Amino acid sequence: MRNVTYSMNVSLDGYIVGPDGGFDWSAPDPDVFRFWIDDIRGVGVHLLGRRLYETMLYWETAENDPELGADERVWTELWNPLPKVVFSRTLTEVQGRGARLASGSVAEEIERLRAEPGEGDIAIGGATLAAEAAAADLIDEYRTIVYPVMVGGGIPYFPRSERRVDLELVETRTFNGKFVYLRHRVVRQVP
Repeated sequence: MRNVTYSMNVSLDGYIVGPDGGFDWSAPDPDVFRFWIDDIRGVGVHLLGRRLYETMLYWETAENDPELGADERVWTELWNPLPKVVFSRTLTEVQGRGARLASGSVAEEIERLRAEPGEGDIAIGGATLAAEAAAADLIDEYRTIVYPVMVGGGIPYFPRSERRVDLELVETRTFNGKFVYLRHRVVRQVP
């Protein structure tokens, strides 16, 4: 069965976006960016909320930028053909290669994707979407790169719910003595 993963950059105090809506503090350094390039190689389909989808639209035409670096070119080559499912209550259509609007709930889409033949993780991007998947106990792994900044509020990485989730730390990595990657697997009780 395909794993469902939730990966994002996060502030030390647990936010993906600050109280002003900004996330300029999370621009990856070259090593972190290459890490995310390697990570996306293991993704078979990416589920996105509207805000992240709109942010990532930049990459659809970035390949035409003559000043784009080698790593950014590799990212566009991997990201653009990747199947993407966009969840939105306001959009009626989406742009981009391999993008489509979700036809069901997060749970229904994940169930459908897991039933289809295919390889690679089902990656989730966006806190609201991840919170819905977490509430339905559908996330298998949480992957964060913690940035050495506290933003004091905003959109939290982890869903704010009353449900306990036990996690197992399965991987760590430090980048430039500054950024820390944490990969946690959800521990599920066997019935």
